[in-house]
Amino acid sequence: MGSLVAVLTLDLIILYGPPSQSSAAPAVQQRDSSLTGAVTAPTQGPPQVAPLGKLHAPNLFVVTPRPFTNQLLRKVAKQGGVRALELADAATVTIDGKQVPTLGVDPSTFRAYTPKVTARADALWNRLAAGDLAVSFVLGTDGGLSLNRQVSAAGGSLRVGAYATTGFGTIDAIVSRETGRTLGLPRGNALIVSAPSADSSALRRSLLKVLPKGTQVATVNPVVPAPTAFNGSFMSRDQLLVALKAAISKLGRPYVWGAEGPNSFDCSGLVQWAYAQAGVRMPRVTHQQWVAGVQVPLKDAQPGDLIFWRHDPTNPGYISHVAIYWGDGQMLHAPRTGDVVKLAPVTTRNLAGVVRVNPEAASRVR
Repeated sequence: MGSLVAVLTLDLIILYGPPSQSSAAPAVQQRDSSLTGAVTAPTQGPPQVAPLGKLHAPNLFVVTPRPFTNQLLRKVAKQGGVRALELADAATVTIDGKQVPTLGVDPSTFRAYTPKVTARADALWNRLAAGDLAVSFVLGTDGGLSLNRQVSAAGGSLRVGAYATTGFGTIDAIVSRETGRTLGLPRGNALIVSAPSADSSALRRSLLKVLPKGTQVATVNPVVPAPTAFNGSFMSRDQLLVALKAAISKLGRPYVWGAEGPNSFDCSGLVQWAYAQAGVRMPRVTHQQWVAGVQVPLKDAQPGDLIFWRHDPTNPGYISHVAIYWGDGQMLHAPRTGDVVKLAPVTTRNLAGVVRVNPEAASRVR
């Protein structure tokens, strides 16, 4: 595999570059384990990442217009069903010329909120603590940020040390909070909420009521009461025709990671743009579009249904690609960097399933 190192964990492969050769690794800040978000003085010497403790299922990702205070943290902690909180720093950073939503984290504690295969990868978190950048599998493979590459960021450069998809909102890069300071990330404006027994949609609404205006709350691994029913119907024939005509009109347009049209697209950006032309408000990213309707068997797929895949070894449950079913075994999609919007045969490798879009369901997903 050349300069890449592979660690086999739970029969899945985590990829990361060789250890950093820098002797001036930034210190790791250790956060108090309580819900206050207090930060102690940085430790001296080489970064030390704590062993993995109890895993927490992340259910909501919150970003506020200003840093969390202890008072705001207590308001969140008091909500029914909340079991654990993790502070982080969030902003969009220009990396390799791309606008990349980035999260600054404490590697020792944040790892417990990631998928098990990622959480257990000690080498990944040590690289992060040493100052490396970890990017999502899609940004790395489809967006062209290869492992061990030095990329421009905030007037300097960072090494892409690992692929690690977190699944928090649209976050596609993570760094240590110390490294985040050099990138200009705000301090403590993001919060990961674990509430594995609470209705995620109801908890989201409650948080928006108690947190400052301008707060954004995205669902992560949403907990949905069963059965879930939505009023209204699926897309009408006229809506489907409009969406399909809009999508096919973009044949040959280039794939650009993060692009939403009208002249270039990534896979979920193409879906969002095409369905918007039919008046359907689709969420932006693949794992949100996955819950924008009801699942149907592939054999029953109809033109306009969405097809999803799980290609990401760093987050095996994550939905990493979407295409629009065209009919007769064909799909329309934006594949990856260096490719264009095209029609192609449907492939079943790593297939997650097929979703028939319900406009009401789609409009509720955030």
